[in-house]
Amino acid sequence: MKGFFANVWTKRFFAVVAAFYTFAVLGLCYYSVFYDIHIQQRASVCLMISGISVLALVLMLYTRKQILTRICSFLILPAMLPVVLLYFGKWELIIPVIITGVIILLLSGAGEGVKTAIGTIILLLYIFGALGYFLFTSFFVSAAKQTTVQEGVSPSGRYRYSVVNTEDSSNGSTAIYVEPNYADVTYPMITFTLKNMKRVVYQVRPISEQIDIQWTEQSRQDITNELNALSDTITIHLTEQELESFGRTYDSRLQLADINVYDRLAIGLTAKDVDEIPLDSLNDEQLAHFGIARDGSGKYYITEPTDEVLLDAGKNRGEKVYFSELSSDGFDAFNESHLDEYYEERYKVEVSTSVFLKDLTDAQLAQLGVEDRGDVMTYNGKTVFRYYVADIEDYYDTESRKLSLDLLN
Repeated sequence: MKGFFANVWTKRFFAVVAAFYTFAVLGLCYYSVFYDIHIQQRASVCLMISGISVLALVLMLYTRKQILTRICSFLILPAMLPVVLLYFGKWELIIPVIITGVIILLLSGAGEGVKTAIGTIILLLYIFGALGYFLFTSFFVSAAKQTTVQEGVSPSGRYRYSVVNTEDSSNGSTAIYVEPNYADVTYPMITFTLKNMKRVVYQVRPISEQIDIQWTEQSRQDITNELNALSDTITIHLTEQELESFGRTYDSRLQLADINVYDRLAIGLTAKDVDEIPLDSLNDEQLAHFGIARDGSGKYYITEPTDEVLLDAGKNRGEKVYFSELSSDGFDAFNESHLDEYYEERYKVEVSTSVFLKDLTDAQLAQLGVEDRGDVMTYNGKTVFRYYVADIEDYYDTESRKLSLDLLN
């Protein structure tokens, strides 16, 4: 048996096993950045983490001279810094891992000089990291008192909501928050919920005494009809890929915006017409007024490009310069080539990334990810949340993980 444990391959095997503990700590670091933690059974979690930590410590001490264990011994404490700061107070989770990290760092097989240098760096990380974090968060501490007066889950279970009363220096407010109920990571004794997923769907001042939350289910088509009845100019912003899949070519999305009142009058509009004008809606004479022409295939080009525009498109004098060949700087050069007497742009050409809701079919809405049926919330008889809008506007992007300062609050 002694020969078995003295065998180098045995030590290498257990070094790999012990490394899973470090991988788990790195995973906890990841969760601390992007998720809030909710511990249901604190004593049980403490016993479980302590048991796993003791076992990992024994294996690391046994394999302390293996290069993998040495590397792991240097990673545990730095990886725990975000956990300590962002899960501050969850000592049943933090203390066993920190103790394990300190012991294995001090007793690892690395040289004393290396351990001293690494230990000093880690200590400075904790000191300056904690100082910076608490100074940063102190600027965002609000004196307002918030009280959750009601919370629940939608009929489908897809969303959860909370009604929060805020008492501040003014007359206070009541806000309704909605967040996804499907993005949690759940373990037997711990639940992780994505940060920054709560969205204020309605807020009223002063604090509301009457709170009547009702959930219903509506079909996609019914909600479309309701929204179009409210306004026929509701716009939806789409990605380039979505626009192309709907047959919206580049040139069909070119439009005029911020048109000078005199230019509007020159093409037969009124001074009150301020909406963007698609180039497809203009005739050749109107296009010519703006220095634009259309070829036989429906593509738009500049009739008198400036040197800056030609340079951006890589064209020579006398060659056609199509808008599809211009970069953003090229668009700026074209727009700045038409100034009024006050050196302001008379108009500008831009590429639209939106469509009117009324122009989308039910099949296209389904293609955008809008479910056939979903949850709708009313607050005191007023509709404040529709699953439909949440899907279209991508309220809850649960797949992306973007670092931001908001994650520190």
